[in-house]
Amino acid sequence: MAEQINSLEELGEAVGEDIAGVQGAAETETPREPVRDELGRAYATGKRKDAVARVWIKPGSGKVTVNGKEQDAYFARPVLQMILRQPFTVSNTEGQFDVQATVRGGGLSGQAGAVKHGISKALQLYDPSLRGALKAAGFLTRDSRVVERKKYGKAKARKSFQFSKR
Repeated sequence: MAEQINSLEELGEAVGEDIAGVQGAAETETPREPVRDELGRAYATGKRKDAVARVWIKPGSGKVTVNGKEQDAYFARPVLQMILRQPFTVSNTEGQFDVQATVRGGGLSGQAGAVKHGISKALQLYDPSLRGALKAAGFLTRDSRVVERKKYGKAKARKSFQFSKR
């Protein structure tokens, strides 16, 4: 029977590789590089439900423009404005970036979620050190929940017509 291997070094000797070299390669990951255009902006696309947002961020005073309007004029409800501010509060960059977004499709709630997703992706492209905080908060993951389709024989997706026994 073969002799028992009790450590990584013994395994490396058995395989014929230097385990320290393999571990060193795993520890030294290539750092992410910032992705910016010639104007110093970062671009990302955010999606939520049926809404798609194209988002550009650049260093500035914290001004947010959505479809050519101020954030307060486009998203009048305070909850939607709070959703747009979340990526900045998590990454501690409030008031440091100007945001210009164009959003199409869906309703206001989906559009706010799409802009939030786009801001989060653009922030991590502009400054890769913010990726950990944004990822931990779940802002880099697209929320894949969409409206369920209507089924035949039903009033809506799941609602049935009133049952009549006689």
